Order: sequence, then C-alpha cells, then structure tokens
Amino acid sequence: MMSAWIYSRFLPLRGHSSGMRGLPNYHLSCCVNTLLQTLSATWEIGDLLDMWEAAGVREESRNVPLQLKRVLAAMKSDLPRPVPHRDFLHALDRNCIRLNVEHDADEVFLSILNFIQQQMDDKPLALQIQNLFKISVENHLRCMECNSVQTLKSYLLSLSLHVKEDHDSLEGCMTSFFKHQELTGINCCFCARCEKKTPSKQGVKLLSLPPILCVHLKRFRNSRGFTRKLDCRVTFPETFDFSETLTDAFPSDFDQNDCRYTLHAVVVHSGYASCGHYTAYVRDRRNQAWYYADDSHVEEASWGDVQRTFGGNYRNTAYMLMYRRCSKEEGRRPELSG
Repeated sequence: MMSAWIYSRFLPLRGHSSGMRGLPNYHLSCCVNTLLQTLSATWEIGDLLDMWEAAGVREESRNVPLQLKRVLAAMKSDLPRPVPHRDFLHALDRNCIRLNVEHDADEVFLSILNFIQQQMDDKPLALQIQNLFKISVENHLRCMECNSVQTLKSYLLSLSLHVKEDHDSLEGCMTSFFKHQELTGINCCFCARCEKKTPSKQGVKLLSLPPILCVHLKRFRNSRGFTRKLDCRVTFPETFDFSETLTDAFPSDFDQNDCRYTLHAVVVHSGYASCGHYTAYVRDRRNQAWYYADDSHVEEASWGDVQRTFGGNYRNTAYMLMYRRCSKEEGRRPELSG
C-alpha cells in the first residue's frame, strides 16, 4: 500500500457527467478511504450531516463528525479541488484510530458511528444517523426443563455473520445467525425458576429493520494465537427480501412490508489477515451503475465485477455489504440478477 501523500484528484468517468473522487493513500489509509467511499454512497448520512449547524464546535481538528461532514460534502462537489480527507484521518488519529496502522474496516465503521453519537452537539440529529443502521433484536433463552423464557431487547449497528469454511451464501449465513442453538453441558445457563443451571435454547428475533443494513462477513478467525483469513466463497444477491429469506426470524406480529433491500456498496479485502488492502465497489445514486474505488484510482465496474468478490478462486473477497431498503415503488420491480 502506498504511504506517500498525493493530492486528491477529480476523476471523470465515461458516460458520467460529474464523476467520483479518488482518495490518495495517506499513511496506510486504504481502510478509511474505502469506508469514506461507502459512506459517500450511503447518501443519507451526508444529507443529515448537511443539516447540522456545527458553528459552535470546539476542537474542530479532533471532531470526527465535523470532519466527516466536510469530507463527504467535498466528495460530492464538482469543484476540482483537493478533498480534505487528510483532516478526517488526523481527526481519527486524535481519537485513537491511528495513522500508519492497518485497521479492521468493521471496527472503524462502528467507531465512526460512536464518535458521531459522542461528539455531535445536536443529539436528535446524531440519533437519526444512528437509526439509519439500527437493527432492533430480542434475545431469548428458553429453559428446556421448566419451559420459562428470559428475553432481552437490544440493538445492533451491523449484522456480524459467521462464515463457514467452505461454500456459503448470505442467506445461509443469516439462517445460521437466527437459528436456535441448544446450550447443554458446560454451556448450560442459570434458570431463575429452577434456581440452577439447566439446558436451554437460545435464539434471536428481529424486531425492526433499518433503512441501511450493514452486513459484516466474519472472514477472520483466531487459531492457536494467530489470526487467519477465510477466502472461501460467500455469494450474495444484488437484491433480496428478508420476509422470503428468513421466515423464522420475525415475531408473529412483525410488519413485513418493508423487507426488500438492494445492495449499494461492498467493502473488499485482499491479501492476508496480517497484511492486506481494502477497496470498494459502490453504486452511483443517479445512474445506479457500479464503480470501483482503489484509493486514488476510480473506474467503472459491473455487477459481474462485484460478483468476483464472492471469494473462492479470487484474491479480493467481500468483507462488508451495505444494503438499502427499497421504496414501495422499487419493491414492486422485478428481481435483479444475482
């Protein structure tokens, strides 16, 4: 990965009047560059940040949401001037997301969302940004002896899915996530009614789905003190419907009218767990075409190119997926190829 600073440039794309911004690699910034491209494609975040009156913010240089607001605004501008992503990188560095260090994209993404909650003085607006990704769930534990149930409501900001070490699919990963698990032997849980540890069944139910669904494919495994990467094949569709894919993941009273989602960004990891590189595929808001961003380099792409990140025989593997909930009009369109 390049570490030299090069001025950001404006890259016109064939058949696209306004183009996309490439982001130079600055002190091993490919992870953050990729997330910025993904957040830029998630235009709802930029629209909400544009509503933030940040005139009274102190310590601007370390305020992550303020620097994010500025860099996202610059990325969508047609003016051929440098994008201030270096200021955003230094703001992260001042908040312990260090420069010159390789980071995990999912961890940095969640950290950025946390900084938005902590550092924005407009708390209702910060909550609106969080709610873009908020997945409400109910964890339940059923005692297999007395049949009593303990429940706990919580929320997630990304859906972290276990990946099998052979061929898998997004549907298979999600089915495994919501499948009931039996806890027996040393995994028995304490039952208040039985007043002892008993065999139990544990499960998760979806209470609500967000406008933007972030999926994290857990491709890194710890084994004997070392971290290795799974390059196995994991397929995912361009469009999917939760209500058709996960019929057992919802409570009986769940409103399943808004369960159809379309992919708009893919964070891609290449290389190994200890030494890798991040790039991104993003879908343009206006023409719905796919583009590939690799630091400063931006080029047109296709759904076929995105499919090559499934893994298996290819080095570049999808690591995070961003799906946008379809509008009711979009929900009536025919299924996209996938």
